[in-house]
Amino acid sequence: MTHCTIVCGATAREREAMITALIDAEPAKKTAVIIEGGIESGSRFALAPDTEALAVRIIAAGCPCCNDGLVMRVTLDRVLQQRPALLYIVLMDESHATHLQKFLLEPPYCDWVTLAPPIFCNKQHNARTA
Repeated sequence: MTHCTIVCGATAREREAMITALIDAEPAKKTAVIIEGGIESGSRFALAPDTEALAVRIIAAGCPCCNDGLVMRVTLDRVLQQRPALLYIVLMDESHATHLQKFLLEPPYCDWVTLAPPIFCNKQHNARTA
């Protein structure tokens, strides 16, 4: 099973800093990151190609829930075929986090991922630090 965490809110730089800290805390685990929208110039994720330890996928900005989640579903399927230990899904807008959680708790994803509480970067107190 892949341990999945949704990270959202704040700015792209703050979301990337959060993901980088989480990845650095568990460097031995194969990790995948799906980022909604773009990444900033000079981003760690833009500069590094996929490696055995880290795979990064960028999906278009917009609601990952629309069109039956087709873009998210295809991207997730491809990422999960690689069997990462950790998966971080980075959303630009936290209003989509609840829908994405429900999406991940349904078949087939409920058989492939364990879902951690989401991380809201723009909150002083979020589910991860509670």
